[in-house]
Amino acid sequence: MTISHLRSEWAPNITRELLAGTVVALALIPEAIAFSIIAGVDPKVGLYASFCIAVITAIAGGRPAMISAATGAMALVMTALVKQHGLDYLLAATLLTGLFQIIASILKLGNLMRFVSRSVVTGFVNALAILIFLAQMPELLGRGPIVYAMTAAGLAIIYLLPRLTRAVPSPLVTIVVMTAISMYFGLSIRTVGDMGALPSELPFFALPQVPLTLETLKIITPYALTLAMVGLLESLMTAAIIDEMTDTTSDKNRECAGQGLANIVAGCFGGMAGCAMIGQSVINVSSGGRGRLSTLWAGGFLLFLIVVLGPYVAQIPMAALVAVMIMVSVNTFQWRSLKTLLIHPKSSSFVMLGTVAVVVATHDLAKGVLFGVVLSGLFFAHKVTRFFAVASERAGEKRIYRVAGQIFFATAEAFHAAFDFREEEVRQVVIDLSAAHFWDITAINALDRVVLKFRHHDIAVEIIGMNQATATMVERLAVHDKGDGALAAGH
Repeated sequence: MTISHLRSEWAPNITRELLAGTVVALALIPEAIAFSIIAGVDPKVGLYASFCIAVITAIAGGRPAMISAATGAMALVMTALVKQHGLDYLLAATLLTGLFQIIASILKLGNLMRFVSRSVVTGFVNALAILIFLAQMPELLGRGPIVYAMTAAGLAIIYLLPRLTRAVPSPLVTIVVMTAISMYFGLSIRTVGDMGALPSELPFFALPQVPLTLETLKIITPYALTLAMVGLLESLMTAAIIDEMTDTTSDKNRECAGQGLANIVAGCFGGMAGCAMIGQSVINVSSGGRGRLSTLWAGGFLLFLIVVLGPYVAQIPMAALVAVMIMVSVNTFQWRSLKTLLIHPKSSSFVMLGTVAVVVATHDLAKGVLFGVVLSGLFFAHKVTRFFAVASERAGEKRIYRVAGQIFFATAEAFHAAFDFREEEVRQVVIDLSAAHFWDITAINALDRVVLKFRHHDIAVEIIGMNQATATMVERLAVHDKGDGALAAGH
């Protein structure tokens, strides 16, 4: 690995990387505290997790500049476990979550991202932008004119400062300026410190204090599997989004392993499981972060902020962070997708809108993406059926059927219905599969039914033109040709 490659991967521009990571670290604190509250644990559990996960994924992850930490989606999964069994069981589940994610990397499950359509990704991004925006409303609505003015001023700095200079990320300037104003005038508005106490000590290594029994494994395994799935889904989707934003590629299987290792480390240092954060990742990229240094610095500086500068960080007004997160939601939303709703195929638009609706309704990104993937599969299967056809011609007592297209569960019945089993004076049938491909056991079963039904009516059947893949499936799964030599593949 050359020095130039290391530089491009770690720090294309050291100043921009450090400034971007600083903005992310400041924005991570209230979210980590909020997610800890959702999970029912002390704020330090989310803060320590964010530090560990950001640092480890910076080194071991497959997507430079992507921020991973404690997240809301993961916190929601943990709630019942914490309530019923306590923090130590959560930490044990976090360790098992990491192990499952490393196994997913070994099995190369990151490659499954190829099956997520563009419409699902767009729906995921738009839904997330909406959720990020809605999550800011409790900190904005009903908080009084001072909060409204502070938020508006923050947004003005965010969007106007880049017209004057891009030397410093405008979100960072917003946070510093709004904090200074709040402290100077002694404004009575909600601050980061109002969300929960910041820890004053470094995290330390300690394994979860749970019984090493089969019963413990039964308790934590369902939660760990769910956390692993949700975490990988969000991380891989976020990686795909950052790939597009930066016009680069990333190693999805390495990202699975990196997320797994990060969660194991977090569990060993008193942190809860986490994954990639689309909002923070967009902040990082929008602020100029492109390499691993921005992510590493975000994690390291986060720990410095909460342990050393805690009293000052606690004074950051939530209005400043609300302004930053509104900017994130606006930048995240794919506004162009609204223009293309009438241009793109109706099925694609429906998948995108369906994904958005399910995510926003359930506040569960995994359910929304799963809905979108299933819907995309159904639309694709329906589309493929349009390219299926069976033509035939008769020559004396012989009828030749020429099959074209894909034969699978969605076209199997149409394939069977295309044959006339009672045609008079026909004594031989030739089924030409030169332009067809059989995909699954349902298709092979349909072929069996056709052949056996012709034979039941004393009509000889010859199958020709099968490609190698179809012939292999027929040889393994079909029953019509066993022992009578009726099959003639490749003629």
